Amino acid sequence: MPKLSTRTDTFTDSVIRRMTRISMQYGAVNLSQGFPDFDPPQALLDRLAEVSREDFHQYSITWGAQNFREALADKQSRLMGRAIDPNREIVVTCGSTEAMMAAMMTAVDPGDKVIVFSPFYENYGADAILSGAEPIYVPLRPPTFDFDADELEAAFRQKPKALILCNPSNPCGKVFTEAELLTIASLAERYDTFVITDEVYEHIVYAPHKHTYFASLPGMWERTISCSSLSKTYSITGWRLGYIIAAPEIIENAKKVHDFLTVGAAAPLQEAAVTGLRFGDDYYRALADTYTAKRDLFLRGLDDLRIAHTVPQGAYYVLLDVSEFGFADDLEFCEVLARDVGVGAVPGSSFFHEPVNHLIRLHFAKRDETLYDALNRLETLRAKIPPRK
Repeated sequence: MPKLSTRTDTFTDSVIRRMTRISMQYGAVNLSQGFPDFDPPQALLDRLAEVSREDFHQYSITWGAQNFREALADKQSRLMGRAIDPNREIVVTCGSTEAMMAAMMTAVDPGDKVIVFSPFYENYGADAILSGAEPIYVPLRPPTFDFDADELEAAFRQKPKALILCNPSNPCGKVFTEAELLTIASLAERYDTFVITDEVYEHIVYAPHKHTYFASLPGMWERTISCSSLSKTYSITGWRLGYIIAAPEIIENAKKVHDFLTVGAAAPLQEAAVTGLRFGDDYYRALADTYTAKRDLFLRGLDDLRIAHTVPQGAYYVLLDVSEFGFADDLEFCEVLARDVGVGAVPGSSFFHEPVNHLIRLHFAKRDETLYDALNRLETLRAKIPPRK
């Protein structure tokens, strides 16, 4: 048998998805993989039922159905402060996972370098490696996860082809300030670098923090590849509908990468999702209010249990400090937590380039009763996993 490719030699399976399987094995409340346990908006479900009886069962246009791109362009034009051309500045993808991979392959060549903030969503380093690029990791420092501008510029001096920016950030919930984004923009311009953004949590931001689209900053439209999806905004993670928005010359290349990766996103789901893209601003205000209430409920419960944690500014994740339990291996801790306490979490080490083994990630995109169930189980944490120091 010939030797297999070595590009995945440093990979494991997704730790996030592995923890879902472990949660299922032990009947744990799954707060590991970030998907809701409540339904999408009823209007989307109603339209999906109609679509199933209509003629949308064959391929749509490779880079996205026309009406989907037009509805998306209308929505994002309002938010990003510029008129987006649905025909020349959008590619619809199979989730933001494909959007990020297609963006990476559009921007970088083998041997290029890519800046990745740490902590990071686990796909980013893998995307760089699969593209033949070398990641350069720049730390975000807890508890507010700010970056050091000098450290960031030192990374830019290595002449990277691109920087990946997750805003709001998974896993730490950071929302980058406009001043921080302008610092990144200045360096991207000075060192002639693309910025690939992952903005899937764009509508889940907690006051007084505000989300700023990187592409909307002065001079950044031409060098920004904006990636996002409908998954978190409309609670349809299984529909796998994502997109790239960028300048026409970038999109022209991204279309080719996307075509040969997946051909196209699911036609019936695009048709049904148009309904959501046409929701008014009141929907997004209500979404933020809903997640603010869930965040407050969950953090208040953690405070009552005296469990140290971060306070997310956006997205729906919280990092817990489990130092007191004395585990050298946070994956082992998460497996014991699922087995003995009945709560599924993700080990923080899967998000950090630095040797971090004392943090675990939970999410609160769940019904209130699910969150109460998880908190009730966590109440037994110290009894079932006695602190070692």
